[in-house]
Amino acid sequence: MPVRALPVAVDGTAPGARAAHEGILRRQSARESAARTYARALPIVPVRARGLTIEGADGRRYLDCLSGAGALALGHNHPVVLEAIRKVLDSGAPLNALDLATPVKDAFITELFRTLPPGLADRARVLFCGPAGSDAVETACALVRAATGRTGLITFTGASHGRTAAACDASAAHDVRVTRLPYPQDYRCPFGVGGERGADLAARWTESVLDDPGSGASLPAGMIVEPVQGEGGVIPAPDAWLRRVRQLTADRSVPLIADEIQTGVGRTGAFWAVEHSGVTPDVMVLSKAIGGSLPLAVVVHRDDLDVPEPGAPTGTFPGNQLAMAAGTATLTHVRENHLAERAATLGARMLSQLQGLVGDFPCVGDVRGRGLMIGVEFVAPEGATEEAGQTVGAAGKPLPAAPELAAAVQRECLRRGLIVGLGGRHAGVVRLLPPLTITDEQAAAVQDRLADAVRAAARCGGDTAAAPLTP
Repeated sequence: MPVRALPVAVDGTAPGARAAHEGILRRQSARESAARTYARALPIVPVRARGLTIEGADGRRYLDCLSGAGALALGHNHPVVLEAIRKVLDSGAPLNALDLATPVKDAFITELFRTLPPGLADRARVLFCGPAGSDAVETACALVRAATGRTGLITFTGASHGRTAAACDASAAHDVRVTRLPYPQDYRCPFGVGGERGADLAARWTESVLDDPGSGASLPAGMIVEPVQGEGGVIPAPDAWLRRVRQLTADRSVPLIADEIQTGVGRTGAFWAVEHSGVTPDVMVLSKAIGGSLPLAVVVHRDDLDVPEPGAPTGTFPGNQLAMAAGTATLTHVRENHLAERAATLGARMLSQLQGLVGDFPCVGDVRGRGLMIGVEFVAPEGATEEAGQTVGAAGKPLPAAPELAAAVQRECLRRGLIVGLGGRHAGVVRLLPPLTITDEQAAAVQDRLADAVRAAARCGGDTAAAPLTP
């Protein structure tokens, strides 16, 4: 893959800026809990941001392809978002209205309904909950349990639905009493076949579990699925499989919950990722981008599931007026400017070009994604060969994951002024979540910096930790 000249990442550090930067990081380490995630891998101190660009306290500039873990559909401080927030602040409106009706909430719900899949929008109800995606998952699980009178849940391997109790139950990293079924994928197919055959086997397994009284799983209260697994390694669900799952659940009166927390608001090239398959879920859990960078989470569900009793707890912060205003502005801007379609076009181009890394570097096992949600999986390349656009080992089997190499690529990206995330079962996947407003020129710079970082990490065998954080 050709590499263009890299833009300079340092714009002249002011005297004392480096010391201030290091001092803030030292105080963070001394005073905050060790349970930090992004700060461990990204030792930067953001002080200004606009669009794709972040400037740190030390004067360095970065292209941000983490986007608040997908929360920034329009990038940092987009003018329409800032204007919406200022308008609420200047109006004297209450900033927290609990679950009371307000003009700001009314406008948000109206715009949200404009974007929903038609089969759901025609009979939808919106339930506001706590401000995080985990709260939405927790609320959705409680909703279907109350509506069906059943307790079990079906989820899928590799799932990541949040950190609250029910959200953890549904996530793959926790050994809890839920039924977890195979999620189809090509590179690490649970059946070793991939493609349409692998997706068919996964659907048959789901049908067997639902219908076999000896499966150990009673009819569940609901099934929750990510149309594209994000934290699981950027794995798009095959459209035909998702349609089969929808039919299986509908035939058995099992509510289907679509987790669109990271995939929603145009991220995958459709406004909601379920639209790629034509599936209409019974419940959608939404957060991240719907708040326009501010905390907001909602559950959208079919009206016949609306059974919570009056006074059911919804938390103290379901009425965040600033987030609703920012969310309305974001939803409107994405819809009116066709940014989902833009994400589909640009994402397909980026994915096609980045797939060249598989041929150039044996340590790149697979490049996959949908829209502007892209993952590059790193593997231990001993005995590797390229096959059907993937790096495989003996008998066409996927190679072992290489999380140390992925972490090294992340470090090398940061040295080149590019912020990326990690994911996958072994944290061996470098993830790109650029804002939907990324330009063609910026996309080219992202690809160049990533390719150069892969080259550097591969050359060093992943041992780049001691290198200085300068380009």
